[in-house]
Amino acid sequence: MKSTPVRHTTARYFLEGLQEAGIKYLFSNLGTDHVTLIDEMARLQAEGQAMPVVVLCPHENVAIHMAAGYAAVTGQGQGVLVHVDAGTANAAMGMHNLMRARLPVMLMAGKAPYALHGEVAGARDNYVHYVQDPFDMGSLVRPYVKWEYNLPSGVVAKEVVRRAHSVMHTEPAGPVYMTLPRETLIENWAPEEVKSYSAERFGPARMGALPSEATQQIAKELMASENPLIITSYLGRKPEAVRALQALAELCGIRVVEFSPSWLCIPRTSPCFFGFDPTPLLPDTDWGLLLDIDVPWLPHQTRPREDTRWVHIDVDPIKKDFPVWGFASDVRWPADCALALRDIHQAVLSLSDDVYREKVATRMARWAPLHMQRQSRTVAAALEPGLDDALNPAWFCAQLGAQLRPNDVVVNEAIRNSPAVLQQIERTEPLSFLGGAGGGLGYSGGMALGVKLARPNDRVVHIEGDGGFHFSTPTSVYAVAQSQGLPIFTVVLDNGGWQAVKEAVLRVHPDGPAAKIDNFQARLQGEKRHFQEVAKAFGAHGERVTRAHEVPAAIARCLKAVDEGQAALLVVSVTKI
Repeated sequence: MKSTPVRHTTARYFLEGLQEAGIKYLFSNLGTDHVTLIDEMARLQAEGQAMPVVVLCPHENVAIHMAAGYAAVTGQGQGVLVHVDAGTANAAMGMHNLMRARLPVMLMAGKAPYALHGEVAGARDNYVHYVQDPFDMGSLVRPYVKWEYNLPSGVVAKEVVRRAHSVMHTEPAGPVYMTLPRETLIENWAPEEVKSYSAERFGPARMGALPSEATQQIAKELMASENPLIITSYLGRKPEAVRALQALAELCGIRVVEFSPSWLCIPRTSPCFFGFDPTPLLPDTDWGLLLDIDVPWLPHQTRPREDTRWVHIDVDPIKKDFPVWGFASDVRWPADCALALRDIHQAVLSLSDDVYREKVATRMARWAPLHMQRQSRTVAAALEPGLDDALNPAWFCAQLGAQLRPNDVVVNEAIRNSPAVLQQIERTEPLSFLGGAGGGLGYSGGMALGVKLARPNDRVVHIEGDGGFHFSTPTSVYAVAQSQGLPIFTVVLDNGGWQAVKEAVLRVHPDGPAAKIDNFQARLQGEKRHFQEVAKAFGAHGERVTRAHEVPAAIARCLKAVDEGQAALLVVSVTKI
C-alpha cells in the first residue's frame, strides 16, 4: 500500500522560516486571519518542534514596543503578529518610533480573505471579513517601513521571511511589513517545494569602516584642532561604539555631548562628557564630529560658527527618511561608528608625539572648572524637594538614582522632565539608558517589558509622565508583566497634563490669550487619579507619593517588589503645569 506524500500548509513553512531566520519571539494580538497559523503552532508544539515563542499582548502598542525594547538591547529584530488593518493601525505609532530609532522589527498582519463564496479553503465566513478589507492596508505604515510585501504563495514562504529579516537588519536598520492572506496560509505544499535560505548567503549587508585615506585625514584634522567637539545621540546602540568613543575622546581631549540621546553614548563619569546641550560649546568649537545623530542642535536657538569644520559619520548621514534636514557638514561618510572610531584612534596613536600629548593634557586640565560648574548646577537643581503634592522632579530623580545599580536599565519617557532624568540619574554602562527617538508617546512601558525579556537578571525602570501613562495602554502593560513574569518598575511623574503643549504655546505666543488666562488645553483633570490602581489590578505593587519624606522608602519598597518578581508602579506628584 502506497503511503500518502507528506504535505504541510504555508503557515507551517512560514513558522519554520521564522525559526530558521532567528526570530525568537512573536509579540502577538491575533484574529480570524490567523486561524491556520494558530493551528500549526499547536501542531508544532505537539510534535515537540522548535518555533518562536508567542507572547500575547492585549494591545498592539505593547507588542510593537516590546519588540523595540528587545531589539534596543540585543540588536536582534523580532516578529510582531497583528490582526488585519485594525492591528496594523494600532501598531502604526510604534512603527514610527522604531523607524526613527533605527530598530529592526518584522510586523506581520493577516489579511481578510479575498474569496467570497467558499471557492477555496480559508474563504470568508464572517461579517468582519467584509469590513476589514481596505483598498491599501499597507498605507497605514508605509511611511515607516524599509520593505513591504504580500505573501503570494507558500512556495516562497521561507525566502520571503529571510528577505524581510535581512532587510530589517541592514543598516540603517528598521521596520519591515508583510501581509499574509488567509487563503495563502492554508495552502498545502510538499517539503521539497519550499526551500530554506541561509543567513550566510542571503543575510543582511554589513556597514563597514571608513576608507584609510578618510581615516588619516580625519585624524590629522582632529589633532590640529584646538577645541574639538563630538555630538551624538544613538551611537550607543552598539556597546563597542561606546567604548571606542570613550577611548578616542580621552586620547584626544574631545568634549562629547549627547543631544536628545536615545542610548547612552559615553559614560557620564568620563572627563570628556560635557552634558546634553551643545549650545554653550559651539562658539569656541573649531572642529566637530557628528556621530550617529539626526538633530545635533535646534537651529532656531543655536548657531554654530561659520568657520567650524564638521565631519559627519553615520549609518545614514544624508538622512534619506527626512524630507528636509538642514544641517551643514563639510564631510559625510556612511560607516559603522565603532569601526570608524577605532581606526581613527589607531591613526592618532601612530601620528601623535609628546607635543601632541602635552597639548591634549593642557586642554583637558582647563576643563576642571567647567565640570565643577556643571556638577554644581546639577546638585543645586536637586537640592530642594519641593512642596507637598508638588515635588521637585530633579530632587525625586536624584533620590531614585541613588538607589539604582550601574546595570539597571533606565527607559526615559519623561519628555519635559527629561532633563531631570538625564542629569540626576547617572548612567555609566552601555545599554543602561534608553530614550525615544520618535514622536509617539506611550512607548516606555512596552519597551521596558521587551528589555526585561532580553535581560531578565537586570532591573528595568521606565519613567513617564501622566500623559504618557494614558498613551501606554497601561492595562496591557501590566497584564503582560503578570502573564509573562516580567517585573518592571514604572515611575509616573504626575504633573497634571502635557507640559510640552503648554511650553509650545508659550514659545510661539508668549503673550497671547492662552498665556493670559493660563489655559493651554493641556491639563488632565479629575477628582480621582489613582494610576497605581491600574497596576494593582494586574498583580503589581502600586503606590502614590505626595510628600518628600515618603519618597526614599517608597522607592525602596518598589525595588524590593521588583527584585522579588512583582511589577511595581510609583506615582510621584510633581510640580503641576
